[in-house]
Amino acid sequence: MQFDQIIVRKDTASLLATHSVLRNTYLLLSLTLLFSAGTAYYGMLHPLQGGMLFVTFLVGFGLLFATIALRNSAMGLACIFAFTGCMGYTMGPMLNMFIHGYTNGGSLILTALAGTGGIFFASSAYILVTRRDMSHMGKALIIGLVVCIVAGLANLFFKIPAIQLAISSVMIFISGALLMYDTSRIINNGETNYIMATISLYLDILMLFQNLLILLGALSGNRR
Repeated sequence: MQFDQIIVRKDTASLLATHSVLRNTYLLLSLTLLFSAGTAYYGMLHPLQGGMLFVTFLVGFGLLFATIALRNSAMGLACIFAFTGCMGYTMGPMLNMFIHGYTNGGSLILTALAGTGGIFFASSAYILVTRRDMSHMGKALIIGLVVCIVAGLANLFFKIPAIQLAISSVMIFISGALLMYDTSRIINNGETNYIMATISLYLDILMLFQNLLILLGALSGNRR
């Protein structure tokens, strides 16, 4: 009987720890997304160009590694806000391209935001309700992501619109699957650090939004 009580207590403690990580992750994710949106707006008003945009990307990756290294300290929180703010700032030129390049650019951005939110909530709700373990999908998703990135870089030289549409379509699917995978890791104790969990979900959402916007621009955008 005592052995059973010990097991129950361990299960309860594990469940409480999982809920704590999930709660902290969603709170931090909400704050970083809001901060990122603010820096994106600033990036639209004061856009980076040429080499400075590339430098800012490099700074962003440096901040990502710094966040990972400091994930167990208070400095990790400062680093994740710096990282997400930097990523939001680099979105400025892309958003300006849609605002000034399409007569319905604002509508496309809002639609992409709504679609991103809908996919995020649907993916998260599915895992939270079913508590399904998606760990088996990890390798396949990483391979698919790497293939899409390589194909995207190659298409910078070929500039074939059909290939870009295909890549964006696949990336949307991969992003949705990654949202389920990363949420599953939190639920099933695969990720116990809320800063790392926030980074994963933030990158999934950013990738999803960017590719939804590209796809919407190609399918329903009205160029000026």
